[in-house]
Amino acid sequence: MTTAPRRDDPASGRSRTTMKQVASLAGVGVKTVSRVVNNEPNVSATTTERVWNAVRALNYHVDLAAGNLRRADGRSRTIGLLVGSVDNPFAAAIHRAVEDAALHHSVAVFASSLDDDATREEGAVSAFMRRRVDGLILTTTQQPTYLTTLRDRDIPAVFVDRVPPGLDLDAVSSDNQAAAARATAHLINHGHQRIALLTDRLSIQTAEERRRGFLEALGEAGIPTRLATIVTELHDEETSRAALGRLLDSETPPTAVFSSQNLVTIGALRALRERGLQNEIALVGFDDIPLADLLVPGVTVIAQDPQQIGQRAAELLFDRLGGDRGPAQRVTVPTRLIERGSGEILAPAS
Repeated sequence: MTTAPRRDDPASGRSRTTMKQVASLAGVGVKTVSRVVNNEPNVSATTTERVWNAVRALNYHVDLAAGNLRRADGRSRTIGLLVGSVDNPFAAAIHRAVEDAALHHSVAVFASSLDDDATREEGAVSAFMRRRVDGLILTTTQQPTYLTTLRDRDIPAVFVDRVPPGLDLDAVSSDNQAAAARATAHLINHGHQRIALLTDRLSIQTAEERRRGFLEALGEAGIPTRLATIVTELHDEETSRAALGRLLDSETPPTAVFSSQNLVTIGALRALRERGLQNEIALVGFDDIPLADLLVPGVTVIAQDPQQIGQRAAELLFDRLGGDRGPAQRVTVPTRLIERGSGEILAPAS
């Protein structure tokens, strides 16, 4: 049986407990202890548990100056948050809600943007893990490749906005397809058939779900979906402004527009106002935008609730950190159709 070395006793002048003593008690090598306390991969759960038990038994405190942020209980009191872009109002609202929840748990939040770049996403998650965060709240670009690593290291993760398909994961999102169908049906109910969809890259899960909702509403109304005008690859104000400008200048311009993302909506508004068509072409946007109620006409939107999304995601994560080992939860936060005027413009008479 391995005998535990004596603990630190600063009053007696003895030196602090060393990593070598932890390794001896745990029955592993010093390198293994280093990998465990630095949250590096490829250490079995059984070995990891033995190392942390030895850390606690010896009251071993890792040298903070050496960059190790973990405490003797294996917690760093930090979480990582990955959003689409921290300067997007939707993502910023999620960020604030997560920070507010973390504050009540005396936990700090590291935040980063993925900018819909899979390589950047992988890098950000790796950086979070190197900083030994206790848990993660993540927006993803596609099927994540790091899930096995998170499970091996027992790092809980909650996905927000976009949910990796076919996997049993905690996630909080809106019902994008149903909300998009509702927005499109609203325009159809005001007499429109030539409706243009302006959307982001369809490789982005939410963009594809909103496209399906758009087509679903057209099909239910008997409008041929093969003739639908859909412009993709729009990721900011300028690409949206230019795309809608081209449609408006064509021989058969749309009488209505469904813009499926807040920055795309702003670009669409610019294109309409540049041509003086804001009172003639109907518009419904997905996501609310600042000052939408102060424009003339006001901007009709499908409003998500990013504060609620962030709050629910944080609650799920802290439940997991508190020991909840129940089945994965999928939370759908309701959206609202807010009628302000732009979406209620009637289609021109035939």
